[in-house]
Order: sequence, then structure tokens, then C-alpha cells
Amino acid sequence: MDFIFIDDMRVDAHVGIFPRERAAAQTLEISLTFGVPDAAAKNDDIADTIRYDAVIERIRQELAERHFNLLETLGEYVIALMLDDFGAPWVKISIAKLGIMKGVRRVGVQIERSKGAS
Repeated sequence: MDFIFIDDMRVDAHVGIFPRERAAAQTLEISLTFGVPDAAAKNDDIADTIRYDAVIERIRQELAERHFNLLETLGEYVIALMLDDFGAPWVKISIAKLGIMKGVRRVGVQIERSKGAS
């Protein structure tokens, strides 16, 4: 299986349980790796792969329209998009809140899923 990765994508999202987090969007850092069909490299055809530009646009659009209490729920939502809507066979996501606590650069979650497993 071949993989595409998107590293350190910045996304504004509504996530969190505290009043300050509910009041305004905050910037998240998302890294995503997902499996793509081997046919993409073999055939050298964009139609045989998952377009990273479409993935980035869709994630930004979806996260702008929703509120999540937990990063874990947000991560599972993005993974479901990748598995169900984009047809990725395997996905790993890392999501971090930046500067959320004094003296801590990032805090976040990492989730990995594949089709047929949860």
C-alpha cells in the first residue's frame, strides 16, 4: 500500500468544553497519513489516487461548520470522512491544540483506523 501524508496543516475549528473554547474557533494542527491504491503510481493517473487538495479543502470546510467537545471525536469524524467518503483503506491522524496551557507547546490525540476495524 502506498501512502499520502499531509503534515502540520493548520485549521480553524470549534473544539473544546471550556467557555473560551466555545466562544471562538481555535487553530489546530493536523497531520494525516492515509493509504491510497497502488494503481496510482503504477498508472501515473490522478484518477487512481486520493487527491490531497480535495482532502484539505473538505476537512477545512467540515471543521468550519461543526463544534466538537473532544479532539477524539473530531479525529474520528475526519477518519470516517477518509474511510467512507474518500475510500482510503487506512488512516492515521494526529490533532493538536496549540499553546492551550502555559508552558505546553501542543496537546493532542493520535488515532489510527482501517476499513473494517474500529
